[in-house]
Amino acid sequence: MEPAPGDVTRLLRAFREGNRDAERELLDVVYGELHGIARRYMRRERSDHTLQATALVHEAYVHLVGQRGKDWQNRAHFYGVASQVMRRILVDYARSHAAAKRGGGKHPVRLEDSIALSDAKSDEVLAVDQALSRLAEFDPRQSRIVELRFFGGLTEAETAEVLGLSSRTIKREWAIAKAWLYGELNK
Repeated sequence: MEPAPGDVTRLLRAFREGNRDAERELLDVVYGELHGIARRYMRRERSDHTLQATALVHEAYVHLVGQRGKDWQNRAHFYGVASQVMRRILVDYARSHAAAKRGGGKHPVRLEDSIALSDAKSDEVLAVDQALSRLAEFDPRQSRIVELRFFGGLTEAETAEVLGLSSRTIKREWAIAKAWLYGELNK
């Protein structure tokens, strides 16, 4: 059974105030959703990836709870930051993998409607990350939308909730960002 959004928000606030019981309960409540986000990430990774979804959840959770003073606004904010943390972890793994291999020519990346890379290789994850960084230079909001949709696997509605925008705005910005990224990744 999925926890009510208010439960997560209440636990996040109690945790921020130093309640150790809330910290333990929070893990129980959010673990399933975090694991789902991690599984979506891992489906996009290369098949021989050494990091498992469970390890990704644990590494991300340790980072998230390490942010003691973080003012978690609500459940959506927490999951948005969690997806961002998981993205950084996977990009770091991809960078270390790419550094270990010889060569490294560019490979075209195909963006689908869901922008999911079904069998993404580490160099493709790095290419998307670099393109996303370039996008953030001139449109940080579109970059954040792509990050939440692509790396976090959030829906349009969830992305709208995290960013405090309308679903219609997310849909429009998502379409523009996908087109721009497609051009960047297939140069």
